Amino acid sequence: MARPRLSRRRLTATAAVVAASAVAVTVTATAGASDTEGQARRAIQGGKAKNVILLIGDGMGDSEITLARDYTVGANGRLNMDKFPLTGAYTTYSVHKDGSPDYVTDSAASGSGWATGVKTVNGRISKTPGSDKAVPTILELAQKKGYATGSVTTAELTDATPAVLASHATDRSCQGPADMAKCPTDTLAKGGPGSIAEQSVNHKVDVLLGGGKQRFDQKVTDGKYKGLTVAEQAKKLGYQIVTNDRELRAVKSVAKGKPVLGLFAPGNVPVEWTGKAAAKGGTDPQRCTTSNPGRPAGTPALDDQATKAIKLLEAKQRSGKGGKGGKGGKGGKQGFFLQVEGASIDKQDHAADPCGQIGETAAFDRAVKVARDYAAKHPDTLVVTTADHAHTSQIVPLDAQPPGLSSTLVTDEGQQLKVNYSTNTPGASQEHTGTQVRIAAQGPQAYRVQGVTNQTDLFRTVREALRLR
Repeated sequence: MARPRLSRRRLTATAAVVAASAVAVTVTATAGASDTEGQARRAIQGGKAKNVILLIGDGMGDSEITLARDYTVGANGRLNMDKFPLTGAYTTYSVHKDGSPDYVTDSAASGSGWATGVKTVNGRISKTPGSDKAVPTILELAQKKGYATGSVTTAELTDATPAVLASHATDRSCQGPADMAKCPTDTLAKGGPGSIAEQSVNHKVDVLLGGGKQRFDQKVTDGKYKGLTVAEQAKKLGYQIVTNDRELRAVKSVAKGKPVLGLFAPGNVPVEWTGKAAAKGGTDPQRCTTSNPGRPAGTPALDDQATKAIKLLEAKQRSGKGGKGGKGGKGGKQGFFLQVEGASIDKQDHAADPCGQIGETAAFDRAVKVARDYAAKHPDTLVVTTADHAHTSQIVPLDAQPPGLSSTLVTDEGQQLKVNYSTNTPGASQEHTGTQVRIAAQGPQAYRVQGVTNQTDLFRTVREALRLR
């Protein structure tokens, strides 16, 4: 159920409170945040958004944000994601099949929450928790209304967070035609929609950029495209397939039924930074290496992908060609919906790798800047940044002796910082945590993120901003 609109009197009062708070923030914020009061006044307004850019830092809880901030810009510095005018927190719990709370979510259930407005069981992709029925997603609703749509990620495009937008699966593992063991009723042979990869391209999402080429190289086992790989199926559907930054830059348009599918790695896109993983008993103080020899030349950075995605989606709507099934309207009556995921914040947290984690947070933060810079020129754009769930890393005193894994870093301020990973035994994958996470926003309907909300409320915020029904 959508929240009621604020009355003019309440809007004025709330704006005054937010503006007063923003003045206080401006006093301590670093350069670049001087317009916080003006941003807050604008963001408190309701109204319709032409575009929505949703940025998801996977596993990016407050601890992960603080770690990246302390290391890269200093304890008193501010990341781009810190500069939004309106900030709140949301709860991330998933549910069991009977609807009772499961206090620690995975990325499939959490993503399904904001994608559909319905909480589900861990591992499920945009389906109900008990009856396993598909629930319409925000991307599907946007397509029906004529919006251009896009999804960008540093994970496989079939991983949970991008999957929740353009597919429905009983289990998140059913990524390609050869991966359907846990989704027997979703197979084409049983009359289902097929694997996540097949569904994603069948949806004709205008821009799909990420990793996961191995899933799209699998052969379709039934139906119209039997015997073809999913990538070949995509070509039949009109997709332009690109595999590096040069090819991506060469794409001029996604109009006229020519969407783009970027597959930049066999699996997850390699991380940007490297360093020593946390160890039992700790590590010697280390500086992170801001490069990765395992990252092939020509791998586009997340901010570059986000920039290109925005340009392509905006250009499609200017051409007057709306999204799949929509009316679009001459001159781009509708805008676009774009999700951008920094996926390996989570994956490096699982691996207790602080340098990989910080580097991916910094890369995500650059993508946040791309979105905010676009919104500065297009104030009818709602920009939201948040996480799907929190994670394990904790900053602890230097003299602490954690029972699990830890690492000592030398920050850009020249100070030592100790980070601890102790949500599982050494050698095992570290775990998600069940705490609430930050959500911040600017633009039409941004006021809805204030206070403590539920993850499913994000679905309603975007739906209301784009006037989707």
